[in-house]
Amino acid sequence: MTAGLSPFSGFGKEAVPFLKALVFHQSREWFHDNKKLYESEVKQPLTSFVETASTALQASGSPLQGNAKSSTFRINRDIRFSKDKSPYNGHVSGVFTRTGTKKDTGGVYFHFAPEDSLFASGLWFPASPLLKAFREAIIAREDEWRDIIADLEAKGLTFSDRETDSLKRMPPAFKHVEGEEMQGWMKRKGFVVDRAVKATLLTKPQLVDEVVAFAKDVDPFLQFIWRATDHARENADNPKD
Repeated sequence: MTAGLSPFSGFGKEAVPFLKALVFHQSREWFHDNKKLYESEVKQPLTSFVETASTALQASGSPLQGNAKSSTFRINRDIRFSKDKSPYNGHVSGVFTRTGTKKDTGGVYFHFAPEDSLFASGLWFPASPLLKAFREAIIAREDEWRDIIADLEAKGLTFSDRETDSLKRMPPAFKHVEGEEMQGWMKRKGFVVDRAVKATLLTKPQLVDEVVAFAKDVDPFLQFIWRATDHARENADNPKD
C-alpha cells in the first residue's frame, strides 16, 4: 500500500448522494462547486479501496493487483463518439489485473453506483484473435471447460443470456463444431460473469473482503482465459514483419 494512505474503511456517507446528484445535474459548474465533497467522499476512498484491495489480493495468493492511477476509470465520460453528451459517469469503477493496468486481459472489474453495484470477470467482447483462441481452447479442453462452468454455477455465477452477447450464425471457422451446447459457446462474443454488491457494503471495510472472495471464485476461470489467450495477445502486440 502507498505510504501514508489509510486502509479502506468505506466510501463516505455522502458518496451515494453525491453520485445521485451528479447524475441529476450533469453540470461542470455543479461538479466544480462540489469538488471537495467528491474528493473526500468518493475519490480518496476509491484510492484507498484499490490500494487496500490490491494488497489483500496479493496476500491471498491472487495474481491480481491494482493502483489508483492505472486501474481506475475517470469520473469524466469520453463523449467524443457518443450521442449522450453528459459529461460525468454516475459511478466509479476500475479493474484489478495481473499487471495492474486496464489494458491487460482478464481480471476483476468493479463498478460502484447508487444502484446496481457489482464485481465482474471474464472476456468482455475481446478482439477477434483472442476470441478465436478462446473458442479453440474450449474445443481442445472441453472437459476442463465444463468443469469450470459447473464450478462457476455452483458459486452463483452464470453468463448473460442477452441476444446481443451471441452471434445469430456459427462463425465460419467453427462451422465444423457439433452439438447444440458447444455451438452455443462458439457463437458467444463475450464471456463475463458478475456478482451484485449490496449498497450497504459501499460504506464498510468489508467491501475489500468481498472483492477478494470474488477473485478467488473466478480464479479457475481466469486461469483458463490466460492459458487460452496469452499467446494470441502476444502475437497481436508483437506482429511479425
